[in-house]
Amino acid sequence: MKILVGYDGSEAADAAADLACIHAKDFSADVIMITSVEGGKASYGINMEEAEKKLAIAGKRLMENGISVDTQLLSRGFGPGEDIIKFSMEENVDLIYIGVKKRSKMDKILFGSNAQFIILNAPCPVMTVKQK
Repeated sequence: MKILVGYDGSEAADAAADLACIHAKDFSADVIMITSVEGGKASYGINMEEAEKKLAIAGKRLMENGISVDTQLLSRGFGPGEDIIKFSMEENVDLIYIGVKKRSKMDKILFGSNAQFIILNAPCPVMTVKQK
């Protein structure tokens, strides 16, 4: 089994990674953790170096729990939602984990919703984990 975790460094993404870790142990799954950056900026406005550092720390946390994890920083010109969908198809992922947090209607109108895009377009089941 192959699990993909969409990771942006947020608390919600940490919660998704933690749950993916538990399920990866239970199902002897491999984990791919990705951060998608677009135009030199991560989805929440952090720079590439910071995104790479946060991704490495999160990946190390899973490895310390005995999980086989591959971390990848993607910069392919797609938005985060589209990048996760395309990557999951390319890698034949069985399950996607994403963190979600409550956003106002205006935020959704202005910035869109990566989570909604992923849920509606994913080629496999999506596990959403809400921020604690």
